[in-house]
Amino acid sequence: MSSPTKLLVFSLAGALLASTALAETIRLSTYVNETDIRYQGFVKFAELVDEKSEGRITVDIFPSSTLHGWSDGVDAIQGGVADISWISADTRLPCYRVTSLYPAAIDLEDQIGLDAAYAEMIAPEAAEVGLIPIINSNYSYDQEWWFQGPVDSLSNLDGMLVRSIGPLVSMMIETWGGQPVFIAPGEVFQSAERGVVNGINMGVATYSSWQLWNVMPYMVNASLFYGNIQYMMNLDRFNSLSEEDQTALLEAGAETEAWLQPLYEDWIDGQVGNAVMKGGGAAVSISADERNAMISDIAAQWTEEVDAACGPDLANQIRALFAQHKL
Repeated sequence: MSSPTKLLVFSLAGALLASTALAETIRLSTYVNETDIRYQGFVKFAELVDEKSEGRITVDIFPSSTLHGWSDGVDAIQGGVADISWISADTRLPCYRVTSLYPAAIDLEDQIGLDAAYAEMIAPEAAEVGLIPIINSNYSYDQEWWFQGPVDSLSNLDGMLVRSIGPLVSMMIETWGGQPVFIAPGEVFQSAERGVVNGINMGVATYSSWQLWNVMPYMVNASLFYGNIQYMMNLDRFNSLSEEDQTALLEAGAETEAWLQPLYEDWIDGQVGNAVMKGGGAAVSISADERNAMISDIAAQWTEEVDAACGPDLANQIRALFAQHKL
């Protein structure tokens, strides 16, 4: 082989090795399983990141809580178990903890703008514990109530044991005369089957993915929440990336949200019908007047918690944001 040819081969090989060495693999942890439409959203996110970073970043998706438990998102990110993960109601994020699920009837026409504004408000608090919001996973459309049998009134639970996902839902259940029980998503089926709970608060997407219609076939469609589980990233890891790759991640997150919203809502509508038919149950909706009365009562009780966690100024900004998108 001639010297010029050898030089060309070595140069190409060197460029390939350098490209490989510069490639980043980001581990994304999610609690959703592969039958959930949101999993397809994460696949889309990974594709967009690869495209926008020109192959410099690969996103590996770990579904079904394979990397860590429901409440361990912050620890998993800080400890390097995951690079991006969902963040539950963690006490280290006090304002996020009491506002990422909030009593409000939300108009989702501009869901993407609403979520972006909310994430911007939460970002400084996240930065204090070494996190940065990357993807909004809005579940306002489908966070509902399911029971073993028909209930006369959601506001009269009469001692029922009802699965809760966080402090707000626990307060609601107690206010309506029930007893809240915390159960991770993957454990709800067995708990319901064994009678540990009489009802559950859960998103339709997660409910359907875990085939819970067999044990909780009666749905109360109340539309009582703004819900947004944010997927956050280790801030140091994010800052170690080039500006181009940081932009790639953030743009991919926003574009994924817009891509997923209509698919998610259509899928949820279909899942409700399937759940009722397969479970032999029913889905009932509360009236707008009843909804507004329930929200007003709970929001009044929740105000003190939000003011204490967020500080009055930020609390008022968040309440004003939700008011702008009121149904």
